[in-house]
Amino acid sequence: MPAWTSLRLSWEPRMLSILRIMTGLLFLDHGTAKLFDFPHQATHHAYVLFTLVPGLQGLLELIGGALIVLGLFTRPAAFVLAGDMAVAYFISHAPRGFFPLLNGGDAAILFCFIFLYLFVAGGGAWSLDQLRGGEAAAPQAAGSRP
Repeated sequence: MPAWTSLRLSWEPRMLSILRIMTGLLFLDHGTAKLFDFPHQATHHAYVLFTLVPGLQGLLELIGGALIVLGLFTRPAAFVLAGDMAVAYFISHAPRGFFPLLNGGDAAILFCFIFLYLFVAGGGAWSLDQLRGGEAAAPQAAGSRP
């Protein structure tokens, strides 16, 4: 059992970074689709800056997604993006029905809660926050040796 504990403790910060990077890339993908029509979507609307969607939302997804991928200002970016996804769900998806699978809001809910987790957990071992000293090292588990 001690081998599993040491393996888990050594990989937790790395898996946190992998989760952060993949979530950020998926979120960034939504931003590039809104702003640059890449990848192309049949339902694409031309970008207009002073609109909620694709204007402000596209910028939040592009800039926020890039910050999350890099692990730069992870906690504040994740906090803003979690709120953004909560608002997006209640404005866009919830009026279409109660069940997220049917109203198309399952991705918004997942993004919201993953961003909340990143707000609490930070960027992980492979983040620019960690390199610049903006984030404390991961705490040791109770009973483990430093």
